Amino acid sequence: MTYEQVFEKFKDMFKDTDVSHVQEHLAYQFNITGEGAGAFYAEVKDGKLSIEPYEYHDRDAAFTCSAENLFKIIKGELDPVVAFTFGKLKVDGNIDKALKIKELL
Repeated sequence: MTYEQVFEKFKDMFKDTDVSHVQEHLAYQFNITGEGAGAFYAEVKDGKLSIEPYEYHDRDAAFTCSAENLFKIIKGELDPVVAFTFGKLKVDGNIDKALKIKELL
């Protein structure tokens, strides 16, 4: 899977996500390792979700993992706490805001 395919699959998985209930600004960067390596971000601002194929330097948190593990987490096939515990997921930044990603999944 190429970076472009990873990005498009991620974007497609969240195309119908309703974030109108999220009142605060959230910005996450996803650093994909291994096959399809690259970075992209998801931002919730003013009740809208934007997903763009760029790094986000003013992010609240950054998640680093393989595309395979990211998609397993999104689908509920891999618990993010287990992934973090076993080194399959790294999280940098504001942990409180990082945990709010559950509101988007």
